[in-house]
Amino acid sequence: MAWIYLFIASVFEIAWTFSLKFLDFKKIGAIRWTTFFSNRQHLLVLAPLLGYILFGLANVFFFSLSVKQIPTSTALAVWMGVALIGVKLVDVSLFKEPWHPMQLFYLGLIVVGIIGLKRGIS
Repeated sequence: MAWIYLFIASVFEIAWTFSLKFLDFKKIGAIRWTTFFSNRQHLLVLAPLLGYILFGLANVFFFSLSVKQIPTSTALAVWMGVALIGVKLVDVSLFKEPWHPMQLFYLGLIVVGIIGLKRGIS
């Protein structure tokens, strides 16, 4: 179950990372709080901040559950590796970021490392 928690934490880490991409403190500071509920745009401005908070808390919660059963160094390496691969996949597939085929090789090395870490303690 700890590995499932670790994977869930990684997914929340990916979501947390992209909430940072859309977070704009200048727009949040410009919100007129007296008219907050009458303007739908205010909710759209606050959505990345709410995502940042919720995804961050969920990330830490599930990561903390996983490290109770997995050595911390292994959990951290796997969590970061899965999150890194996920962020790259989202960047390329959804945001059409450029990529180089050699990056696939390096992402493959991360996957090999993750598998090695998991197999080393199973």
